[in-house]
Amino acid sequence: MKKVPRFHVVSTGRQSTEELVHTISAIHPYVDVIHLREKAKTAAELVYIIEELKRYQVPLSQIVINDRADVAYAMKVRGVHLAYHSLSPDQVKQNGSSLLVGRSVHSIDEARLAEEQGADYVFYGHVYPSQSKQGQLPRGVFSLEEVAKSVSIPVIAIGGIDYERISEIQQTSAYGIAVMSGIFLAENPAEEAKRYQNFLQKGEGNDARIL
Repeated sequence: MKKVPRFHVVSTGRQSTEELVHTISAIHPYVDVIHLREKAKTAAELVYIIEELKRYQVPLSQIVINDRADVAYAMKVRGVHLAYHSLSPDQVKQNGSSLLVGRSVHSIDEARLAEEQGADYVFYGHVYPSQSKQGQLPRGVFSLEEVAKSVSIPVIAIGGIDYERISEIQQTSAYGIAVMSGIFLAENPAEEAKRYQNFLQKGEGNDARIL
């Protein structure tokens, strides 16, 4: 079984290429893995970003590409994260790909299907009210717990997770967390990433279930 990171940070698609590269190069020492969730960018643009990140000494082992399995495979990054409209996990893995493969899910049935199809982990959310999901009701930690207990693969909580909510997430069966705007759109992303990491480590010391 592949080792799944616990602290994921996901780009918002709201930054220029220069801002994106600068932010990732600043935060990468303090997080486990960084997702390039850049829906408007072409494959060539994603390749350029990855090449720039390499120039800034960001390890390929910390990079996950959302949706574009072709780019992830060609650039030899850590993995690919799939949406509902993407290839299925088993399609990505059918050629013996060594990519870490995750999938976003929104129900127990979707989580179980992702596991059956060979996903290494799933994102579940949004757990709390989120800037990226305005007007949509959050699913809550009770639902998160139900999904996490329904599968044997790691479940990563996403959506509106701030410092005060980390301890609540850590008391569920979730494996880790994913943060988007809370870090990427912060005034000082590196300081925010360090702060999240500190809260996660504090929970570890209190026998929390994740980290």
